[in-house]
Amino acid sequence: MSLKLHFLRHGETPYSQTGGYCGEIDPDLTPEGHQMAAAFGKAYQDVDWNAVYVSPMKRTIATAKPLCEAIGMEMQLRDGLKEIRYGKWEGKTPEEVQAAFPDDYVNWLTEPAWNPPTGGETSVQIASRASLVIAEIEANCSGNVLVVSHKATIRILLCSLLGIDLGRYRDRISVLAASISVVKFDVHGPMLEVLGDRFYMDKTLRDRPGT
Repeated sequence: MSLKLHFLRHGETPYSQTGGYCGEIDPDLTPEGHQMAAAFGKAYQDVDWNAVYVSPMKRTIATAKPLCEAIGMEMQLRDGLKEIRYGKWEGKTPEEVQAAFPDDYVNWLTEPAWNPPTGGETSVQIASRASLVIAEIEANCSGNVLVVSHKATIRILLCSLLGIDLGRYRDRISVLAASISVVKFDVHGPMLEVLGDRFYMDKTLRDRPGT
């Protein structure tokens, strides 16, 4: 059986509503974010899951919990799936960052593969640590595997798997809160089958503004 990775971004948080930088900060989901997680668990509980790998943050654990409880499967927590470290930008809005760190901000927007947020991580560093988790999954799993992670990390992983320049992850890939993207591994390598799908949830949740 070929491996199929289902990348699930965590549900809505206060920061995904405001656009503030949230990497190592560890907020819980909003009430609507918990509804998104519950909707995912209900919609996907009949999939034949072989494993669930999760970033060890409150927002990702809370997103995976309804499904794991429904199917009786334990989460496998992996630090490599954590969100980008934003360093001194944590908790700040883009406007605040631009005012306080103008050069770093411009460099990061222009080429994030090699230019980190002030005191944070580059796209290359994120790809390196997250790809170790994917390699572990490839070595030990087949069939359907759920990977619950974060906005930047998922986009960077998808770029890495699909051969897209890591510096263009914001320009090429969109994954809204609680969206699911699916990559199948076959003889020709990784193939993107689904990108950023949220049609499993109620329209009122799908239509919520946010990043």
